[in-house]
Amino acid sequence: MATRRPFVGGNWKMNTTAREADALARAVTAPAADDIDIAVFPPFVYLDRVSAALRQAGSPTIVGAQDLDHRDNGALTGQVSAAMLTDLGCTAALTGHSERRHILGDSDDLVGLKTARALGSGLICLLCIGETLEQREAGDTDAVNERQLRAGLAHAKPASLDALVVAYEPVWAIGTGRTASPEDAQNAHAAIRGVLADLTDNRTAQATRILYGGSVKPSNAAELFAQPDIDGGLIGGASLDPEAFAAICQAATHTTSTTSSAR
Repeated sequence: MATRRPFVGGNWKMNTTAREADALARAVTAPAADDIDIAVFPPFVYLDRVSAALRQAGSPTIVGAQDLDHRDNGALTGQVSAAMLTDLGCTAALTGHSERRHILGDSDDLVGLKTARALGSGLICLLCIGETLEQREAGDTDAVNERQLRAGLAHAKPASLDALVVAYEPVWAIGTGRTASPEDAQNAHAAIRGVLADLTDNRTAQATRILYGGSVKPSNAAELFAQPDIDGGLIGGASLDPEAFAAICQAATHTTSTTSSAR
């Protein structure tokens, strides 16, 4: 049996100064290893310097953007294109993060357009999906995840899906200190993989990495990552603490998920 290569991403959100971004970039070179993919998602304004710092250090850490526009260029004040990101050395991007959906108004269809643009531009795309507390309490977790996943991939070409990573982030657990139990998280991940199989095929579904995000900490990372369908995490607050982030990455290296084919 082969294994899906673990993936741990650190989403810095709207945090860090230039000096802090430099320090974090230097710190994340330490946990990089041959058996795990590690990524950081700094604010747009620090992408260039973080990419340069990691290149200078010879680090394999992936640099990604927290969002992107789905259009190539134009009179779009404040927007950032995929071409601009790759020009800065980015090789990944987030789409559909809950804060983009629920605070900044990204619709399911817009997330799908952004996802297609990221994948079509050769970027690793971390498509984020997840339910609110109200949806969870109504028993709609799987239905919400399925709707967001299908819409998120509606515009993507099948040939581009090798660069897809799905991040399940229950909105009620992001930054709240609340975390889905390992069993609940596993059930959600297994259902997501089932939807992927229906949208694509079993090989693609089994090869696609699905990450958990929602108050992941060194104290709970190993138990979460040990679940068979959880292939790592998208980390928020803890990614700003180099020691905590390194411990989470270490936990992922020891708890790989077994599958019939490898990404």
